[in-house]
Amino acid sequence: MTFPRAPMIISAQPGGGERSVRGSRLVIVDAPADGLASEVAPLHVHHADDEAWHVIAGALRFRFAGEESIAGAGSTVLVPAGVAHTFGNAGPDPSRYIIILPARLDEMISLLHETDPAEHAAIYRRYESELLE
Repeated sequence: MTFPRAPMIISAQPGGGERSVRGSRLVIVDAPADGLASEVAPLHVHHADDEAWHVIAGALRFRFAGEESIAGAGSTVLVPAGVAHTFGNAGPDPSRYIIILPARLDEMISLLHETDPAEHAAIYRRYESELLE
């Protein structure tokens, strides 16, 4: 896979769907979340990678091992490698957020969306991550 060697900008588009820029090692995604209170994945941990979110509108709910936090518009959340977590829309209103993650985690997430859930634990392990529930 080749990557552009010039700056990239996430531009606003009609319809408000997901938009992203992908570099050789870093991915930035501007994503909507519907109004339902939900989580995007079971509690999990990335042993070698950090992730960060910036809430543009609405609120996201983060669940860590033993703790929950609501991050409202304007909040930024950094989850360092080794910290168990999951997140989702806090509801009841829709939200929009930017997630910043290593390209390999973006690759893992894409693979998870394409495979049977019975294979997910093995996929997490392949990317130095682990499902905890």
